Amino acid sequence: MARSPHVPFSGPVTSLLEQALPERATPAGYAALIDAYSLRVPHPRTLFATGGHHRIREASGWRILTPRHAPAATLEGHLTFALRYEGVDLAVLKRLFLQAGPKPIESLVSASPNSKYAQRLWFLYEWLLGRTLDLPDARTAAYVPALDPARQFSAAAARNSSRHRVRINLPGSPQFCPLVFRTPKLDNFIGLNLDVRAQAAIAAVPRDILARTAALLLLKDSKSSYAIEGERAPQDRIQRWGRAIGQAGRHPLSVEELLRLQAMVIGDARFVKLGLRQEGSFVGDHDRDTRAPLPDHISAHHQDLPSLLEGLLAFDHAGGYGLDPVLAAAVSAFAFVYIHPFADGNGRLHRYLIHHVLASRGFHPPGIVFPISAAILDGLPAYRAVLEDYSRRLLPAITWKPTMDGNVDILNDTADFYRFFDATPHAEFLFDCVRRTIEVDLPRETAFLESYDQFRSAVAAIADMPDRTADLLFRLLRQNNGQLSTRARAREFAALTDDEAAQVEQAYQEAFPPALA
Repeated sequence: MARSPHVPFSGPVTSLLEQALPERATPAGYAALIDAYSLRVPHPRTLFATGGHHRIREASGWRILTPRHAPAATLEGHLTFALRYEGVDLAVLKRLFLQAGPKPIESLVSASPNSKYAQRLWFLYEWLLGRTLDLPDARTAAYVPALDPARQFSAAAARNSSRHRVRINLPGSPQFCPLVFRTPKLDNFIGLNLDVRAQAAIAAVPRDILARTAALLLLKDSKSSYAIEGERAPQDRIQRWGRAIGQAGRHPLSVEELLRLQAMVIGDARFVKLGLRQEGSFVGDHDRDTRAPLPDHISAHHQDLPSLLEGLLAFDHAGGYGLDPVLAAAVSAFAFVYIHPFADGNGRLHRYLIHHVLASRGFHPPGIVFPISAAILDGLPAYRAVLEDYSRRLLPAITWKPTMDGNVDILNDTADFYRFFDATPHAEFLFDCVRRTIEVDLPRETAFLESYDQFRSAVAAIADMPDRTADLLFRLLRQNNGQLSTRARAREFAALTDDEAAQVEQAYQEAFPPALA
């Protein structure tokens, strides 16, 4: 049942929504609306309030503005505050619209028909709910963007809604539209033109070296993707998955394609049910005594999977609505892993989606796969922190019960929490990984191969030996800081004279100075 528009909003408090404020202040915007309307939603990463001091303070997940920023203690006042200072939170707005009903929105639009905030709220109500409010079409108001592009990344192309006089620049659809806030870090990353830097990094690399670099990076990424999951897959599975990654972006994404990739990832499916889940899913542990689930993350309800995947795939088919390729990759990949559509293989497919988006958008050089999984593996704590950033706020919004087999059964409507979420931390993390692969991994791998070729040429001039023996020589030198051990001199390379052994060691040290060794 819709709540009355005359909802009492909280006055000054020291805690709200189970979070302590850094000082006594009055909740504003989304925080006030979530509290007043008792909305079960993931809370925004930063909650807002207004305090009694004429300075802005940010601490403990709160941003405290000054008294002059305080909104009127009304639905319109707090909604206007939210759009002006906090940006668009589609999950909160949709739950609020459902809870408050159409009348309050109709009233505030009728009272201020030329207000840009009223126009945006009117549009967002009808866009999110698919329902038409009892209002005549707007006639004279200036067009305004649905999403403030100075605050949140918007679609590259906008279309006009003449009914609301709104430019629809949301980078998604009502089925799927995670949003990314502009931050100095993201603006700086985009300004770096990392795709151009990647092209420059390989411009002077000989073709044969580049081909071998690509193969090394591909194998490194595949191996790392299994390692992230704590698995030691057989070499043939690692190579097979590496070949799949190498073809990322060549095939249109579909449910059937995802199912094909899942089967490839799993390999032995005797104990895994392939296909979309037909039951609940969570990430976490079980109570040691009762085996009751202790979730850190609860995946989307299995009945919502077809709709959620349809929205995600439509986002991909629309080219991420023109978002920067790394932003689009972060949105698709992290949404997929939160949805968790399969019983197994979700993590590796989530990382595959990163490659798919970057490749399909022409972000990296042809034939080169950035070893994103290797960068993730090296930064595993940060990766887990990013995943948990949303899961931690998602869990309190889900009502669930344990099943007899130690699984979870979701009892409330949660689909919107996977359609709409703040993907800003995920985008920042992925940009860090991409930058590392371009500025560190790609040059390091090409430099290694060039040095290795230099070493092999020098060895060939010293002694004639098969490729396998020369490679063993290299590995033994590498393991012993460029020196042949007494054991190696006595066994595998007893045939080398003392002078030849010294020349080999000198050749290694010249090819691999300390910076490259």
